[in-house]
Amino acid sequence: MNPKTMFKLSYGLFVLTSGFEGRDSGCIINTAGQVTSEPNRISITVNKANFTHDLVMSSKKFNISVLSEEASFDIFRHFGFQSGRDTDKFSDFKDCVRSVNGLYYVTAGTNGYISASVEQTVDLGTHTLFIASVEDMDVLSDVPSATYTYYQSSIKPKPEKPASSGKTTWRCTVCGYIYEGEELPPDFICPLCKHPASDFEKVS
Repeated sequence: MNPKTMFKLSYGLFVLTSGFEGRDSGCIINTAGQVTSEPNRISITVNKANFTHDLVMSSKKFNISVLSEEASFDIFRHFGFQSGRDTDKFSDFKDCVRSVNGLYYVTAGTNGYISASVEQTVDLGTHTLFIASVEDMDVLSDVPSATYTYYQSSIKPKPEKPASSGKTTWRCTVCGYIYEGEELPPDFICPLCKHPASDFEKVS
């Protein structure tokens, strides 16, 4: 079985934001979509390890900022490669506005935002599926939405081939992190982007 087949599915990319009791945070997700039009509902799936997951679970509300092809890698680094448990991601981030629900949405490198209120949750083990009703939304630009494929080909920096150290190296296909070792442990988690061993490729 080839796990890379999953990459053939079409994914959008989004900044999920939420807040609770004075704490704001956000993370990158690739699982947001409309599930019904009347009434208008969307679904998101969020890893339980993310601090933003806990904020959504507590507040029962969130915003989705739809990333466009103008999104810079800095947005992915800012919201995807550090934890909101340790860092206030909005303390020095200026490209954001609070929507009517009081939560931030991202204005740079995005083409729209959606505000939603959680109606149902489904425990998926490592993740939670949230079904939510749309409360507000707006189009921010006409730039096409960024797909995961576009991110890989046009936004993510191309990693340099690691200098030869005589060791076997494995590279994270999401963020470019290099692991050295003859074998990559099957339960290895990338220390930068938190993706699993299945998202690594052998490079030397």
